[in-house]
Amino acid sequence: MEKVEHRAVMKFLTKEGNNAKEIYECMVAVYTDTAPSYATVARWNKEFRHGRESLEDDPRPGRPSDVTTDDNVARVKRMILENRRVKVEEIERELGISYGSVCNIIHENLAMTKVSARWVPRNLTPHDRLQCRQSSEELLLLYNQDPEEFESRIVTGDDTWVHHWDPETKLESMAWKHKGSPTPIKFRAQPSARKIMATTFWDCKGVLMLDYAPRGRTITGQYYAEELARLKECIRQKRRGKLSHGVLLLHDNAPVHKARVAQVALCECEFEKLNHPPYSPDLAPGDYFLFRHLKAALRGRRFEDDEDVQHAVQEWIEQQSGDFWLSGIRSLRDKWHKCIEVEGGYIEK
Repeated sequence: MEKVEHRAVMKFLTKEGNNAKEIYECMVAVYTDTAPSYATVARWNKEFRHGRESLEDDPRPGRPSDVTTDDNVARVKRMILENRRVKVEEIERELGISYGSVCNIIHENLAMTKVSARWVPRNLTPHDRLQCRQSSEELLLLYNQDPEEFESRIVTGDDTWVHHWDPETKLESMAWKHKGSPTPIKFRAQPSARKIMATTFWDCKGVLMLDYAPRGRTITGQYYAEELARLKECIRQKRRGKLSHGVLLLHDNAPVHKARVAQVALCECEFEKLNHPPYSPDLAPGDYFLFRHLKAALRGRRFEDDEDVQHAVQEWIEQQSGDFWLSGIRSLRDKWHKCIEVEGGYIEK
């Protein structure tokens, strides 16, 4: 009955000469949350302007109730397998069944959904995938031998750019609104050009060392070797006994990490390097865990200079509980499991 009442109001206002926008605003003011959508108002406004008098729905064209037959299901499946990007409208035209019936067959009978392709960092070769799987198996075995000891010995490090301003994503800027209020708008923006390079080493208890590269300084193997020496000193000061138990260092395969001078520094520091597979940010806790949370917290904030950025990063780090850092280390076990399950491919977020 409510639909007929709404249509009667729309018909009356249309005959008074109001357009769809004016009718919609009037109905929202009166009916608030129960008002019809703008699309519905526009459709009926057009019908009434073209001479329609009836307020009832048009009779549906007679279609057989048993269109979801085994034959139609098989034909729909065949069309999809031949062209994974085929549109529902194309299947509808080809088979002569309704749009809704095609959707019902796809979702209910074939249990299929249409998704966009997922962006990945690199098209992994069979050799790359093999390396990822073997590395994950090796690390998972090491972890499971004594989880508590592994968690206490591992140190992971990575670096990232932190911008003076990084705009919020569209998802992060979502806000509640009333049905009749205008939708907020968001201008497309790019991160600021001013930024600093932050290098963070951390373990299951928190950050061991936070370092910022001097502006204009190129990160080289020598620079990374010096960072490793500073890291050893930080561990000696902050984690008594950790060096004597042996440090397991997990970092990615960046060229500076593989440089000869950096490898020599690893040996001098007596760090045991864990085997991290190449092209695998999805297995690096700095990328998928620490920096993701850090940047989400800083996004949308503007900083005047490098010192402001550094202060904000330090403040955020100090706010994190011990459970946060431990969960980041423990997440590695699940990541390695998933990598093995997908045969070395990239892991879904």
